[in-house]
Amino acid sequence: MAIKNNKLVMVLEDDTDLAEGIELSLQSDELNFVICETIAEARKALEHYSFDLLIFDINLPDGNGLEFCRELKRKIQIPIALLTAKGMEMDIVKGLESGADDYITKPFSLMVLRARIRMLLRRNTATSEQEYKNSVFLFRFETMEFYKNGVQIELSKTEQRILYLLISNPNRILTRERLLEWVWPEGTEYVEDNALSVGIRRLRDKLEDDSSNPTYIKTVYGKGYVWESV
Repeated sequence: MAIKNNKLVMVLEDDTDLAEGIELSLQSDELNFVICETIAEARKALEHYSFDLLIFDINLPDGNGLEFCRELKRKIQIPIALLTAKGMEMDIVKGLESGADDYITKPFSLMVLRARIRMLLRRNTATSEQEYKNSVFLFRFETMEFYKNGVQIELSKTEQRILYLLISNPNRILTRERLLEWVWPEGTEYVEDNALSVGIRRLRDKLEDDSSNPTYIKTVYGKGYVWESV
């Protein structure tokens, strides 16, 4: 069976009934949810999953959703929506100032929530970076031009897809399963077991100064791979 390239949404909400209601009502072939009740749980989930959207309540048992939003926005570029109580205008203002991309006022209808989620996911897809640049590399995915220290590098389609997902999630562990779904969205039943490992090795050979001791594409044993921004 083909693996679908689903969108993954975190709902950080300590009201279990509300969170489970959102998941049961909105989960589909295109939309999956991970429910967290505390910021501690959310931190662990961020280590294990690659999310497309985060939805946070503001008042949480072990901290403040606004502060958590502000912290994450300094590290990652995933869109964040905040759940706010009706009439709490200062929460809305503080939320937007903390870097939130949107807010959803409680109580809300599931139809409105679904529409806001889709809007944020479309916006994030439309603004996905097609160029990556640092002191060593220049990657232009739209024109398929890749440079290291000014010298052009040839990358296969598979290598390009692996690289794109890694650099789109800097300093975040991507599981082998997540990479496989992204690189071979039509399904992995006919993909050789070591195909991903081979793709990673070839990328390291082309991008790293010492592929046996990589600086950028690191293996996190038992978990997956990570692109480390240096």
